[in-house]
Amino acid sequence: MDAKTKEAIDLLRTLIATPSPSRDESRTADLIFAYLAEHGAAPERLHNNVFARSAGFDPARPTLLLNSHHDTVRPAASYTRDPYAPTKATASTAWGATTPGLRR
Repeated sequence: MDAKTKEAIDLLRTLIATPSPSRDESRTADLIFAYLAEHGAAPERLHNNVFARSAGFDPARPTLLLNSHHDTVRPAASYTRDPYAPTKATASTAWGATTPGLRR
């Protein structure tokens, strides 16, 4: 596994292990903001929305927005696995509370 893939999996595991129920995503927003800042981006934040513009951003040119949500439903008592335990996180598969929205 190359270093970038391992880094992405480590970030995914950290996000899965961090509770982020709807309207209470501040902890995962903090993680995403810090990750972007540590990797040279200039992240901005509006409430729990985190975004960054590429270095060559020009508002006069067409813009591409990459979007994902990082909130989850609250765990149900009937869950058979710990939703915050990234029990399987690889380059192609992940289990955990945050993963359904990230698969698309």
